[in-house]
Amino acid sequence: MIKPDTATHAPEMRTRRVFYIPGYDPIHPRRYRELYRKEGAAQAAISGYELTLSPKQLDGPYGWHVSSTQDGKTVESDVQVLYWADLVRDSMDLGITQTYLQLLRTAWTYIGSGALWRLMRLRKGPVIAALYPVVFLLVQLMLALLLAWGIGRGLALAHPLAAWAGLAVVPFVLGWFKKQDGKFFAYYLMHDYAYSAHFKGANPPPLEGRIEEFRTLIAEALTTDVDEVLVIGHSSGAHLAVSILSDLIRAGEVPAEGPQLNFLSLGQVVPMVSFLPEAKRLRADLAYLATRAELFWLDVTAPGDGCAFALCDPVAVTGVAPQGKRWPIVISAAFTQTLSPARWKELRWRFFRLHFQYLCAFDQPGDYDYFRITAGPLALHQRFDGRVPSKSRIEAPVNKFTSVAA
Repeated sequence: MIKPDTATHAPEMRTRRVFYIPGYDPIHPRRYRELYRKEGAAQAAISGYELTLSPKQLDGPYGWHVSSTQDGKTVESDVQVLYWADLVRDSMDLGITQTYLQLLRTAWTYIGSGALWRLMRLRKGPVIAALYPVVFLLVQLMLALLLAWGIGRGLALAHPLAAWAGLAVVPFVLGWFKKQDGKFFAYYLMHDYAYSAHFKGANPPPLEGRIEEFRTLIAEALTTDVDEVLVIGHSSGAHLAVSILSDLIRAGEVPAEGPQLNFLSLGQVVPMVSFLPEAKRLRADLAYLATRAELFWLDVTAPGDGCAFALCDPVAVTGVAPQGKRWPIVISAAFTQTLSPARWKELRWRFFRLHFQYLCAFDQPGDYDYFRITAGPLALHQRFDGRVPSKSRIEAPVNKFTSVAA
């Protein structure tokens, strides 16, 4: 293996395995293939290279094959999605009453532990995103009760006891709002934050099982004849990747002469979990991975992404930065610079779309280009070797809970 700290004359890249770990998303992974196809074609046209998708050539999880010629060199990459959408769908399978009980539990977990106030010291954007479903679901309930009260007053004119009949409208109003959640995202976000808060930051047992499956798949890829194994964790997929890679290295499953192992975290929301009292496993994994020479770890966020903890070093702000810390290298995708003024104006208030911009084309690309990273002739550690971290990164430890798993 080419160690990140000694990789000055790395061999030419020809083949790559990419494992993409999505965030809390109930949608089938074909969505990511179509996004890659569409945005990859757009970026290739802008940047002047060739990029072609074809059906997957490997057994295992859903994926696709990419052939790309960039800077006169052709690279073959196999992309696979490490799928946990079934667990997400199961966690979202709640009725209206259960969701409101979930709201109370989740709010108490973040507020009662003090995590919410400490998170606000980092970035207000993702905290506002966390509070949005709480507020909006309560607004929905208030509107339903106000409508019930109005109807009840009208019915009371005919008979005083009929006023209570107005309450019958409440489930219908709340049901209507739930059916419209594809526009509001209140239920979706509530389930998202509740998933981590349910065990106060500890992983649910089914998720631990899936982490083990993903570790096995990546370990197998490291025994194949490819030049790079690239693991990408997006949004809450970033903290899953931290635990997967930590388990992989602890198990001694990174061959000394195998492919280069690289890790790219995008739009991470690690503090939403690592700041909770029982996130001991995640905190231990963050501290462990931060010193390892077996991999290279680049963290990319952007202040324009209101759903991510932009430029927050996830290890440092969690308060578990060890002696000898080397990872991650924290840089910005700089949306205001890598998107043209017209494109930025179009996307600026589309918060969920911006959270996926890391996987999309930039019309004024800088050194961060998702399709050069996943399909180009340089491995991640080669492309960003010697890259200076962002000067505006946040490293101050503000987390109260710093205990780690034994």
